[in-house]
Amino acid sequence: MLRILIADDHEIVRKGVRDLVESHPGWEVCGEAADGQQAMDIALAQQPDVAILDVSLPLMNGVALTRRLHTERPGIRVLLFTMHDDDETVGSGLAAGARGYLLKSDSEHHLEAAISALGANRPYFSDSVSELLLDAVVHGRQPGRLESFSLRELEVAQLIAEGNSNKQVARHLGISIKTVESHRAAAMRKAGVRSGPEFVRFAVKHNLIQA
Repeated sequence: MLRILIADDHEIVRKGVRDLVESHPGWEVCGEAADGQQAMDIALAQQPDVAILDVSLPLMNGVALTRRLHTERPGIRVLLFTMHDDDETVGSGLAAGARGYLLKSDSEHHLEAAISALGANRPYFSDSVSELLLDAVVHGRQPGRLESFSLRELEVAQLIAEGNSNKQVARHLGISIKTVESHRAAAMRKAGVRSGPEFVRFAVKHNLIQA
């Protein structure tokens, strides 16, 4: 039985993916999550074979979540299922350890093929993503800014950009306020910004949070 975790903050998307999974013999949904932290908790408890993750998840975005899963549960194959097809988001997701990248504009057939491929431990990419990867191989690719962020910097950056105070971030992550301030400063430096509003614009542009 192929066990699948679905993480998306839109119920209608989760339902669509769930219906497809449940209609396929030998597949089952072992958990659903509306944010990245909930998805991580379910993944640790249920240890799915495949995790289907949106990039733009609250609390912990899909790229940061993929990094954590790749480190803590490397046996879980991650499929990023998203509307974002820009080079930096794709590159960051694959560098984080995703084995597949599928656009929500692709057909249901592609989603089924992607799940089958990852279930068999093979990669799967949308056609447009494959073209990006081919272009990167042929012409070379510079790492995106988010790839220079540590996992903790990514987590702090997202929570700050979502409007949380340093104290709230510290409580959520179980770290000191001083540590939050240090990670926040490092993230802003790497983002090349100086103010809170600039940082929020950076976070939106790079899909850390939704506009």
